[in-house]
Amino acid sequence: PDHAKLKQAIQLYDKIAGASQFNYLGNVTVGRDLAVDELQQSHHAVIFTCGAESDRKLGIPGENLQGSYTATEFVGWYNGHPDYRDRQFDLSHEVAVIIGQGNVAADVSRILAKSIDELKHTDISAHALETLAASRIRDIYVIGRRGPAQAKFTPKELREFGELAICDPVINPEDLALNPASQAELEEKSNAASVKICQLFEEFSRIQLSKSKRCHFRFLLSPVELTGKDKLQGLILEKNKLSGEPFSQSARGTGEKITLDAGILFRSIGYLGVAIPGLPFDARKGIIPNNQGRITENGAALPGLYTAGWIKRGPTGIIGTNRACSVETIGSLVQDLPALGTTPKRGISAIIPLLKERKIRYVSYPEWKKIDDQEVVRGKPAGKPREKFTQVDDMLSVLG
Repeated sequence: PDHAKLKQAIQLYDKIAGASQFNYLGNVTVGRDLAVDELQQSHHAVIFTCGAESDRKLGIPGENLQGSYTATEFVGWYNGHPDYRDRQFDLSHEVAVIIGQGNVAADVSRILAKSIDELKHTDISAHALETLAASRIRDIYVIGRRGPAQAKFTPKELREFGELAICDPVINPEDLALNPASQAELEEKSNAASVKICQLFEEFSRIQLSKSKRCHFRFLLSPVELTGKDKLQGLILEKNKLSGEPFSQSARGTGEKITLDAGILFRSIGYLGVAIPGLPFDARKGIIPNNQGRITENGAALPGLYTAGWIKRGPTGIIGTNRACSVETIGSLVQDLPALGTTPKRGISAIIPLLKERKIRYVSYPEWKKIDDQEVVRGKPAGKPREKFTQVDDMLSVLG
């Protein structure tokens, strides 16, 4: 919610959606409301770009204790996602832990670290703002299993921690010592982002602490157990040591353990795609099997079926990475055009009667615009860009 600039992409999407060849059907789930083979009957090509909706598990004792959550749940909750609107997060404890050192972990940490004044004029959901206003969290631990040179933040995301109004970043200078392989990684010209990350960590380690909250960045630690009777009270961490060649280092436990008190924990250690009925799926990798974007089954391409994004290649990279990924997929589709057939297909005119017959309330793009406009109107009294609807029924009620 506090990264408004990234949302300017909506302006380009709006321009695309205005094209006469474009149709939008919202509030429809493929595999439930529509079958994949029905889309194939109505369209020459179908591209699945549905991302990675689920989370990887830590796989340790106590992971399911009350107070242990996924980052996805929390991010969805404060952004007003209908699937997560009714989740409850107890922020009455003073210590929060985030397992993982990527940009989603940074998002969760930053929202917990910010003052209400820093958040109240964003499009954060009202229910989240109310809960965060009552938060008693004072110490936030962001824990990575490898070292500072392997942290997966982007420099821009990390730099923000040095600019927070009421929270100081905290790093022990001794934790920034690098082994030879990590030093070699930083000397690689293509690894400029990691060099900037380590420079920022160095700057953070010299900050004179003066603010009411602290965000602690800790390295070479892996959780081995979450502790507590009925709910989370703490965690046991094992110290790690890196081994291996540059860019292929793995973190191995040393056997030395430490404990940390905590009242709430979020895991942000990677994401997994979810299977779609009617499509092949690689459960181990959490992706739709494919070759350069062409969906495959037992190694053979399925005509007319394509994929792009995290559901294609796994949860790696950012917007620029996804752009290159989609370009590859479209290249495959264009190459395949002669083989996709010249027989006319009915397109959306074949789909809409199916949805009506099944009483699926689909949403057109002009209708989506009405919902969007109403959110903007709702946000104005509070000085916010918008106040989101957080229940699907409320969105549909705008349309009558």
